[in-house]
Amino acid sequence: MTGKLLPLLLVALPAAGGEISAERQQALRDLLKQDCGACHGLTLKGGMGPALLPETLAGKSDDFLADTILNGRPGTAMPPWQPFMNRDEALWLIGILRTKPN
Repeated sequence: MTGKLLPLLLVALPAAGGEISAERQQALRDLLKQDCGACHGLTLKGGMGPALLPETLAGKSDDFLADTILNGRPGTAMPPWQPFMNRDEALWLIGILRTKPN
């Protein structure tokens, strides 16, 4: 059983440097769709949390958004995702959100 779980754990671990593997990119896309989508809506058009569309992110700096993702928002339902991703990965997700229609 451990032999089957190890590859899944490796894909789930944050990348060590600035380069993000294709497998990790897919894991981050899945996290965005499933975990972020649980609060921000499955199409990321809003729900319990605000919409995560390019037009709603406009005017917010990448640093502000990365800090929000990594540290959460105290007093809200937004949890910190730092245990599950690093800053480079958060910035990669922000790039996806800024450029792709959801």
